[in-house]
Amino acid sequence: MTEHKILITDGLDESGQAILRASATVDDRSGIPAEDLLKAIPDYSALIVRGRTKVTASVIEAGTRLKVIGRAGVGVDNIDLEAAKARGVTVVNAPVSTSLAVAELTFGLLLALAREFSRADSAMKQGQWLKKELEGIELNGKTLGIVGVGRIGMEVAKRAQAFGMNIVAYDPLVPAEEIQKRGAEPVALDELYDCSDFISLHLPLTVQTRDMVGPLAFSQMKNGVRIVCAARGGIIDEAALLDALNSGRVAGAALDVFASEPPGATELVKHPKVIATPHIGAQTAEAQTRAANDIAAEVLAALQGQSLRWKVT
Repeated sequence: MTEHKILITDGLDESGQAILRASATVDDRSGIPAEDLLKAIPDYSALIVRGRTKVTASVIEAGTRLKVIGRAGVGVDNIDLEAAKARGVTVVNAPVSTSLAVAELTFGLLLALAREFSRADSAMKQGQWLKKELEGIELNGKTLGIVGVGRIGMEVAKRAQAFGMNIVAYDPLVPAEEIQKRGAEPVALDELYDCSDFISLHLPLTVQTRDMVGPLAFSQMKNGVRIVCAARGGIIDEAALLDALNSGRVAGAALDVFASEPPGATELVKHPKVIATPHIGAQTAEAQTRAANDIAAEVLAALQGQSLRWKVT
């Protein structure tokens, strides 16, 4: 056993923990409160989190032995990257492990919006037979606008092609010819808003993307558009979305992520045109095993001074 000690604060699949234990001492303190994390972190050379734990500058400052922070998943907006960089702490993630799970959920939400699964199921459980009221629309022949054509956006495009959808996409970081290779027609963002029947968001939460889908964006969208977001809460201006739903500009929204999580029974969550799920994009058995194994290997590589596949900072 080496001198490395690794702290897990949001749980990790046992397969990943087994990889870690072969080379280090591992403490699984899932659900540890923020104040207890501050007290505990000085003893550890590595910290592995998911989305719950906020790795603030204070946590990083207190981690006097901390060498690496691992995010068992994609998004790192809960980690203060600037503080980590300033202290020389490496941050790694597992960006490919959950792509299929999120893409499949996204497409399930697209179908649910088109055919009103939630309303149909709820009515049946209340003994109601709303057959005539539940006239949906088909995906075939509709235009899907994908904002962000990374790994997940590309997988969504593949599934949309199989359903006969026309796919347009916007991604300022991906060249037009590469977007075409990934199965979509590259367009400007305002054009995407204007022509899309469905819009799916696949962006990280950054200073640039926070509230980017706000009043102006909604004003540019086609009347009756349906929106899916299984990326990050905060990309959509939720007050503006609520206004757009109430005005009819947006016919429906399916949200797996929220600006504040859990959001509680907000007006948006309870809205009859909203399908809300509790950030379950990566919650499949397969994705959790992949994420655990990937982040375990990456954290150990960082501790042992080996080359890294997914270094964030």
